[in-house]
Amino acid sequence: MRAILLSIKPEYVSKILAGEKRFEYRRHLAKENISLAYLYETSPSMKVVASAAIVQRLKGTPTELWEKTKTMSGISKADFLKYFADCDNAFAYELDNICVFDKPKLLSELGIQTAPQSFMYINI
Repeated sequence: MRAILLSIKPEYVSKILAGEKRFEYRRHLAKENISLAYLYETSPSMKVVASAAIVQRLKGTPTELWEKTKTMSGISKADFLKYFADCDNAFAYELDNICVFDKPKLLSELGIQTAPQSFMYINI
């Protein structure tokens, strides 16, 4: 089975795990329509901490996407608009069914040498 590994800053991983953030924003989505994401928490943790079902993939102008997702964005409007400042289109993965790993995984346990800049495909 294929999944995507998403690199996410610790502050946003915490909000996803706490149920405050349901949307993971991206400037580009994976080309393949994948239904499972592994959440890689960037430095200082640098571990894969959870998996999540991808319920849907959203696309729109930054303003349209903010209006659709703001109640569960886990990010301020100012930070959202700053992230998409030079973009005509904005994208998001809607995440659900978060499964926190009892023991976070090192990338090497998944056969990965280095963390992806944004995301990468993995076989699980």
